[in-house]
Amino acid sequence: MNKLLNKTLRTFALYSLVVLAASIPAYYYLVDRIWLRELDEHNQIIAERTEKELNKLQLTETELNQSIALWNKIQPGTNLKKATETAAHLDSTYTVLRQNLYVEHTDINRFRALVRLVHVNNEPYYLTVETNVEETEETVAAVAVITLLFFLILVVGFLFLSRRLSVRLWKPFRSTLSKLKTFNLDHQTAITFEKSDTLEFEELNIALDKLLEHTISVYKTQKEFTENASHELQTPLAIIKNKLDVLLQKEKVTDRQYQIIEEINQALTRITRMNKNLLLLAKIENHQFDDNETINISQLTQQCVEQFKEHSDNKNITVQTEIAPNVIEGNKILIEILLNNLWLNAIRHNSPSGKIYISLSKSELIISNSGNTELNPSAIFNRFAKTSNKSVGSGLGLSIIQQICNRHQWTIRYQFTGNSHSFSIHF
Repeated sequence: MNKLLNKTLRTFALYSLVVLAASIPAYYYLVDRIWLRELDEHNQIIAERTEKELNKLQLTETELNQSIALWNKIQPGTNLKKATETAAHLDSTYTVLRQNLYVEHTDINRFRALVRLVHVNNEPYYLTVETNVEETEETVAAVAVITLLFFLILVVGFLFLSRRLSVRLWKPFRSTLSKLKTFNLDHQTAITFEKSDTLEFEELNIALDKLLEHTISVYKTQKEFTENASHELQTPLAIIKNKLDVLLQKEKVTDRQYQIIEEINQALTRITRMNKNLLLLAKIENHQFDDNETINISQLTQQCVEQFKEHSDNKNITVQTEIAPNVIEGNKILIEILLNNLWLNAIRHNSPSGKIYISLSKSELIISNSGNTELNPSAIFNRFAKTSNKSVGSGLGLSIIQQICNRHQWTIRYQFTGNSHSFSIHF
């Protein structure tokens, strides 16, 4: 995963490279135009000076013709011939490609030419001046190389400066991020962010302050409601259950009335169990089980197997155990609840005449049981999530198991392989 700064720097570097590549044709056209304009001015100066100097000599016609013939012979790039027309003639410029006779190589060179009508001894002449054009390609290539060199220096400088500046510029953001990583909603501890002189970071801190304050407030309200509701429900539920027991024992009821009372009693028992589980979850989240001690988990596991042996025998379930000696640090009450819930879950959701396998090592506890359908791994630990349509539980057992694991900083995983449900806890 790339850093934000590197992503922006890569984009700027690619953009700069594209601009550099596009600038090379522009350099070529611009330099070539400049060369041709300068050569046109140069040729104009030569033509004017030639006309002025020839008139200053005041040569006779014979001397002038001899001089022109000699001039044309020794200066092939500058040609002077008598005009056949006396009409006004505009200067014309053109570019011609031909071999330069005065160099050793046989490359074709480019020449910039000027044709101008001049008057010598009051006679019109066409003066042609040709000048070799410098190699524009070589100039552009040199400019491109230098530009590329400076581009590399610029990119290296950007990298160096960005790394130096990012430490200081992104310090408020990293401070905020580190505090958010350590934030735990269970502790309900507010975070104080450092002040920043950067507007965006300061707005981020203000928004996070409001968000965390609201989240903690809502979380406290929900926890208080759950705990208070569970406490307040215990007394009326116990009263209703006692009244039903009294009604069954002392009053004469018909079979239909007895059936209705039993159904009410079963629903009441389920509500009571759900209420106790909700209260237990609230206590775990409120850190009311923070006491730790050294626990022989091997002994507790074996006791759990023996405690529920009658239940497993009633369903004709085969139990296989591999329990190695192991001692851990934790809360004994919560660990007993965890083992009981896992074992009841394995018995309750087992196949007829199925199997249960329990394995305990130094680093892991595994409880597996037979099954036909895989559970939903993404929702299995959610509260009130039903593991099957036939489930008679409160839907809180696995949530309690996960909360106990979180309390001890353990990791719990669920797998379904070979018609077997498996829960593994890594200490």
